Amino acid sequence: MKKIILSGFTIASFLIYGLYQKTSGANATDHNPVPNPPSLNTHVPSATYSYKDGVYTGNPSDAYYGMVQVRVVIINNKISDITFMQYPNDRQHSIAINSYAMPILKQEAIKVQSAKVDIVSGATASSRAFIQSFNSALSNAL
Repeated sequence: MKKIILSGFTIASFLIYGLYQKTSGANATDHNPVPNPPSLNTHVPSATYSYKDGVYTGNPSDAYYGMVQVRVVIINNKISDITFMQYPNDRQHSIAINSYAMPILKQEAIKVQSAKVDIVSGATASSRAFIQSFNSALSNAL
């Protein structure tokens, strides 16, 4: 008998709490302190950079499980290609992460013509290392 009473009380408590949350939650989104995150791939070039034509190799940057180093090709003052010279590839997990992240980083960097790219979810260390190496290459091309 005690179990039935305790179960009934628990269920009633959850129902009351749920109704309370539903009625008070209607205005909760109006006071949300965390803004909605921007959608991915919303970058647009904020400035037109005048890169010198040539091939520039960035400094290696630590991605925790290995180094990331990129080579940038500038043609007609624009980034036309990015090659990964080094990247973590000695573990299956690193290979999977980087085979997913590298094309995204390359495509976005060429699109925005700068190192102002989004960090790829699940590849934070590789993304940050890419940005650092890419920035060092671009600094030589300015």
